[in-house]
Amino acid sequence: MRVAVQSDSFDFAFEAAAFARDLDGAGAVVTFTGIVRDVSGGLEAMEIEHYPGMTQSALTAIAEEAIERWSLADALVIHRHGRLSVGEQIMMVATAAPHRGDAFEAAEFLMDYLKSRAPFWKKEITRNGADWVAAREDDETALNRWK
Repeated sequence: MRVAVQSDSFDFAFEAAAFARDLDGAGAVVTFTGIVRDVSGGLEAMEIEHYPGMTQSALTAIAEEAIERWSLADALVIHRHGRLSVGEQIMMVATAAPHRGDAFEAAEFLMDYLKSRAPFWKKEITRNGADWVAAREDDETALNRWK
């Protein structure tokens, strides 16, 4: 298992290949990469803040929970912080399991957690100023299915 919280970009192809190499007992690998997108038009960048020790610990705990809950062969979580422009990679999740269902479910669980509970604070910067991103009800609904 690897959890990385970093400001630098990452090479998706390299990370996916490194993750999939030497997996014992895995019959499925699922990957997901989140991209900064401009939903409403006018987004210039997103700033992501966090408390390093708290964030690393929280992401490690949720990855460990996913591994145990779905009997994963391995899991990877990469999440960036700092100023990110539209089109840049914001995060990556990879899961490996004996069967595809578990790999998909574990990846969705991790993504739902990262979207709604991970200790990151996001600010959208537009031509008209900057606003903190508020929690969304549909993100909470997605997370609630894992209880």
